[in-house]
Amino acid sequence: MKSIPVDIQILNPLWSESDLCGATPGSCGLDLKACFSEQSRTLLPGKRTAIPAGVAIDIQHPGIAGYVFSRSGLGTKQGLVVSQGVGVIDPDYRGEIIVSLLNTSEEERTITRGQRIAQLIFMPFMSPVFTVKDQLTTTQRGAGGFGHTGE
Repeated sequence: MKSIPVDIQILNPLWSESDLCGATPGSCGLDLKACFSEQSRTLLPGKRTAIPAGVAIDIQHPGIAGYVFSRSGLGTKQGLVVSQGVGVIDPDYRGEIIVSLLNTSEEERTITRGQRIAQLIFMPFMSPVFTVKDQLTTTQRGAGGFGHTGE
């Protein structure tokens, strides 16, 4: 297992240094908490809400970004998932991490203050160097898009 240095700023008293480890020794991410001021929020079916996570980060390793993923249990059991699929925390972002949750269930869901709502995982990324071309190389697929193979 490879480790990378990440500075973290705790912005909400719901966090303590003991929270800055995985839920189990083999966990690959940091569980992010709902750090809003009210005791709970109700999320209607099909609606989303932006929830402050109470921390900000400074990734100290080039080529690494933070990615906010849904927690599997919360998504499977309650239908609460990260609304954009995966949130990206760019390595130069220094503000508070905000998690946008979407209620994909058919029932109202309640999110409580301090509840674990998502997980932050660190992974490499590649920055492209674009070259503008009048035409791209040809392939068998070409410009065939959604459903062009019959599925």
